[in-house]
Amino acid sequence: MSSVGEFALIDRLKKFQTRGASVVLGIGDDTAVLELDRLRYQLFTTDMLVEEVHFTRAMPPKRVGHKAMACSVSDIAAMGGVPTVAVISIGVPKDLSTKYIEQVYAGMNACARAFGVSIVGGDTVKADKFIINVALLGEVEKKYLVTRVGAKPGDKIFVTGKLGGSLSSGRHLTFTPRLKEARFLVEHFKPTAMMDISDGVAGDLRHILKASGVGALIDVEKIPCHKNVTLDQALTDGEDFELLFTLPFTRARKLVEYTKIHPEWQFIEAGTVSSMSGKIQMKDKAGVVRSFHLTAFTHF
Repeated sequence: MSSVGEFALIDRLKKFQTRGASVVLGIGDDTAVLELDRLRYQLFTTDMLVEEVHFTRAMPPKRVGHKAMACSVSDIAAMGGVPTVAVISIGVPKDLSTKYIEQVYAGMNACARAFGVSIVGGDTVKADKFIINVALLGEVEKKYLVTRVGAKPGDKIFVTGKLGGSLSSGRHLTFTPRLKEARFLVEHFKPTAMMDISDGVAGDLRHILKASGVGALIDVEKIPCHKNVTLDQALTDGEDFELLFTLPFTRARKLVEYTKIHPEWQFIEAGTVSSMSGKIQMKDKAGVVRSFHLTAFTHF
């Protein structure tokens, strides 16, 4: 697996997917998209957290639970939708206390309630390490669905907040899924492409570029970094769970003007979509353009 990599593995597994008549979009985006009714699509996503990979037992269990639910809510937000119901499966080691598990569930439940999600079931099995898997349904009006496909040359690239240092600061356990921001965007500005930032801009932007068949020019001076975070960290750390999206030039200018009047909305322009398919370039403070070689988090 170390020589193949996570996303190459996913590409290999795509050949096994079954596409029934109700499947609008399968593997390849933040969620699957299914037919629901005349006006809406059903969204379906799942996220797995593994002890010593995504969290440790030294971390507050309620925050671990919050993260487990919030990751899936963030996926639904990235498609422009709203979450509805979840099932939760856990793998439990023999030495894990029931009190710890209850605290994790308390964190998941608090996050679920905050975003209107009903937890309706799940499964429990024995495991060597603690594993949490959240499968989440959502829905989105057909006119508001946004995928990774659709970015076009000249579109502006935006993020919804500061980046970097999520793991070292603990923000990966406390982040707020950008559901409110996503709904505002799809209702008023209609992004051409969108996804959440889980593996870092350096990796996640490439997913949009590959799906849309375009490239990008990143403006170094515009990348929003958390305090004491370097530019490289902001682009590669991951687990920020901000939204990364693109807008046509005219709508982008309107959004920039809107945020000047309403600074409570954090929509930050960070670059421009180019016609150089799959290629990312960076413009430094002196205006010099160079190739972009940073890589983001990978599981293998």
